[in-house]
Amino acid sequence: MLTYREPSAGGGAEGVTVELTPQETEQFRKVAAEITGMLPHGEPAGPGQFDDSRLLAEIEVAARWVPPRLARALSHFRRQGDPHGALLVRNVPLDEDVPPTPADGAAPAWSGLRTATVAQLAVVSWLGDVIAYADEKAGHLVQDIVPVRGAEQRQENSGSVLLELHTEDGFHPYKPDFVTLLCLRADHERRARTTYGAVARALPRLSAECVRVLRRPLFRIHPSSSFGGPGTGADAGAGIVSPPLPVLSGPAADPEIVADFHAMEPLDETAARAFDELREAMLAVLVGTVLEAGDLIVVDNRTAVHGRTAFRPRYDGRDRWLRRCFAVADLRPSRAVRAPGSQVCAPLRPVGGP
Repeated sequence: MLTYREPSAGGGAEGVTVELTPQETEQFRKVAAEITGMLPHGEPAGPGQFDDSRLLAEIEVAARWVPPRLARALSHFRRQGDPHGALLVRNVPLDEDVPPTPADGAAPAWSGLRTATVAQLAVVSWLGDVIAYADEKAGHLVQDIVPVRGAEQRQENSGSVLLELHTEDGFHPYKPDFVTLLCLRADHERRARTTYGAVARALPRLSAECVRVLRRPLFRIHPSSSFGGPGTGADAGAGIVSPPLPVLSGPAADPEIVADFHAMEPLDETAARAFDELREAMLAVLVGTVLEAGDLIVVDNRTAVHGRTAFRPRYDGRDRWLRRCFAVADLRPSRAVRAPGSQVCAPLRPVGGP
């Protein structure tokens, strides 16, 4: 079990933060309003309500009119990243009346969150192409992250215990390059810190032997219990496991990372020792922030891992509520597992499956 260490500087976020001015927020709200006019009226059925390449292209065009300072920050983060592996945007426009936090893990109607939905999709369009997975959250492109009664102890988005550091969907051959989390409502006691750490900052703490082992395909990841479509739970994702893979890859001074300190399995004792050394190094450089309503954080899923500290849900309709959306820099490599025109990857097959 990981032990979260409080960051310095009063517990605030480290790395790049863009705090939109009231004028910039209003400009962003007008862009979102323009985009909502393109959305279908009523309540589209099924998870594919935004899985329309033409609609997403229109959102991308309209998103060119977001505040220039935000556009520049997102563009720079997409190309150059950040030493801490994250970008925080404050004062993103939300809907005037955010509905009660859903008890079952999914918003009952997207139309009550039009502004938040399109604002997040506009941000994602500056990072790349939105992507989703049929195995996870029913393939929704924009997903609700809320505590669910009875799931408190799970190492997944519906839990409320410490969520250990991980690469998002690191077991998937087409994992996201970027993870965006938009806060609609903070937890009651402001205890839930979204934590993150970039592997480049941990490198000086690693021995040469550790780095050598981490670059060998001596690790595999099992999916979380949230990845498995209908019937998620203890048996979700049964039989699915990544092939042996390295934790570190890419340039020596600026590597990429795939790690999960709950679900990753070292394949021998040497790999286990190296993974433990990495765990300690990542904890030493860990930073984080409590997300407030209107905060949107972008995590570089290629160079950083992220998690969340524990909090206490009350199940009173006012619990913590984030919305999550993934992006990839290039959608084309996953085309063999997506239907034509769709951004949703088909379900993974168990090892040995047809």
